[in-house]
Amino acid sequence: MIVRKAVFPVAGMGTRFLPATKATPKEMLPIVDKPLIQYAVEEAIAAGIQELIFVTSSTKRAIEDHFDSNFELETKLAEQQKYALLKLVQEILPAGVNCCYVRQKSPLGLGHAVLCAKEVVGNEPFAVLLADDLIDAEPGCLSQMLKAYGQYKCSIIATQTIDLKDSDKYGMVDVVASPLPEKKLNSIVEKPPADKAPSNLGVVGRYILTPRIFDLLATTTKGAGGEIQLTDAISDLLTYENVYAQAFQGRRYDCGSKIGYLEATFHFALKHPELGAEVKQLLASFSLEKK
Repeated sequence: MIVRKAVFPVAGMGTRFLPATKATPKEMLPIVDKPLIQYAVEEAIAAGIQELIFVTSSTKRAIEDHFDSNFELETKLAEQQKYALLKLVQEILPAGVNCCYVRQKSPLGLGHAVLCAKEVVGNEPFAVLLADDLIDAEPGCLSQMLKAYGQYKCSIIATQTIDLKDSDKYGMVDVVASPLPEKKLNSIVEKPPADKAPSNLGVVGRYILTPRIFDLLATTTKGAGGEIQLTDAISDLLTYENVYAQAFQGRRYDCGSKIGYLEATFHFALKHPELGAEVKQLLASFSLEKK
């Protein structure tokens, strides 16, 4: 089956970025001139996703507003003949792509957030994208994974090599040795200490999942951090079907951390067609000041 739907779990409180996230969703924090969530949405749309399902909370209305039309703003831009900006605003959500919003009433973890989307996803495979993981890749990470899904017709999770001292921040996997970028999963465990990690491959926030995952999430008990972990349900899924771990081509920025967010900002600012040269000079001036 074609993967047409993508789930974006965006109900988290963003406590690591307080006070900035007291009234502003962390997914709306800008990387240069676009919010984090827009990068993830653009990656999904480029991969052919047609329905965007946001698992949200009562404090995340700004995300809904961002992907909605703004008649007053668009009218004003048209009156001022600022057509380039008008086009930019109108193309945030391309024609033929639909948005749906589902509330996660309690902060019970990523697995519970995905389960909240069950009725909208239905009985078909779907993608999950975590906006905190900003991935600069060409083609996009999800496009690479969908190519693998077309070959294996099973769940695919994105992975990358990490420093084992950080294993307690990731889902960690053990895989069947293979020269291919996609490797069959043997096991997966959530946030193990370094001495218990099955390998140095950590899960990154991109998934393609078969609908069986919903039945497993419905019976998954609270795991690490007292939350319902998607990792635990994927571990159970291995009893019924194959799952593959894919080493994607591209660079990932952990925008759930302050240093990762700043690193992503510098990276995309240097790539920006209008700002790149000036940003390069600015960073050079900072370096000279330190000397």
